[in-house]
Amino acid sequence: MNCSEKENADLFYGVLGGLGQFGIITKARISLEPARKTVKWIKMLYSDFNTFSKDQEQLISAENTFDYIEGFVMTGPANNWRFTFNTKELLQASKLTSKGKTLYGLELAMYFNPEDANVTNQKIKDILSTLSNTSHTISQSEVSYVDFIDRIHLSDIKLQDKADLQNNVTHPWLTLLVPKSKIQNFADEVFGHILANTTYAPILLYPFNQSRWKDNTSMVTPEEDVIYLAAFLTSAIQSSPGPNGLENFLTINKRILDFCETAKIGAKQYLPYYETQDEWRAHYGNRWNVFAQRKLSYDPLPILTPEQRIFRKGKPVS
Repeated sequence: MNCSEKENADLFYGVLGGLGQFGIITKARISLEPARKTVKWIKMLYSDFNTFSKDQEQLISAENTFDYIEGFVMTGPANNWRFTFNTKELLQASKLTSKGKTLYGLELAMYFNPEDANVTNQKIKDILSTLSNTSHTISQSEVSYVDFIDRIHLSDIKLQDKADLQNNVTHPWLTLLVPKSKIQNFADEVFGHILANTTYAPILLYPFNQSRWKDNTSMVTPEEDVIYLAAFLTSAIQSSPGPNGLENFLTINKRILDFCETAKIGAKQYLPYYETQDEWRAHYGNRWNVFAQRKLSYDPLPILTPEQRIFRKGKPVS
């Protein structure tokens, strides 16, 4: 079956965020465009969460802004920080940690071709002038587009070099979508208390405008226009009983989820796991009926991905 925005559109959008419940994608056609050759790469640090969040919201709402905007959180010692800091940058960043505070960072990037360098530099200068925080710009550099998009791969290579850990590393990741109205409460508790002085890294935190999304996918988000993605993307040693062990990070994840529930943060988990259909109904909220109707239409028995326990295998959807 072919699906697109115009052909079988309900299924086309339904599989986005559909957790594999409606079909198996066997082939996809994706539009491409020529990549620009060079990237202006900027890193900034903040000690105040309110300033950090306001600058991010300013950047994502501006008509002229960076091509890449990503925020992150640093709760532990320098050698556990965001792996895209080099040694010189870590030394500069360490000057801001004398009081042991949680720090927040921005990675910004603008793509351009070399012949447009002067125009790009002026554009960047104009954008940065609108922000609250420019005094803690750790670095501005120019790298090739390939080097920029491949920068995360370097950390994987370092991990693979540790032969004794290759088969003992797991990723207990937790990704939450948090409404803007509750992001300060979320940050105060999660970063100020639950994760204070831990080795949990990296932690990504950045806002996006939900109004720019299609609203007919199966993705479940908080019902506000501006939403923050909070991604806790640590690596854990399965057999370790210590702070870097799997059990410790799973315990931390549970504390974060329990706080969100008791404090009524209204966060939605990305790729969640629940034991019962009632929990899944609560997760989907007023979008459950649409989700269930799609299941009835495209996999009525149901056969696909029964492990998620959203629907019982072999029991017709009703």
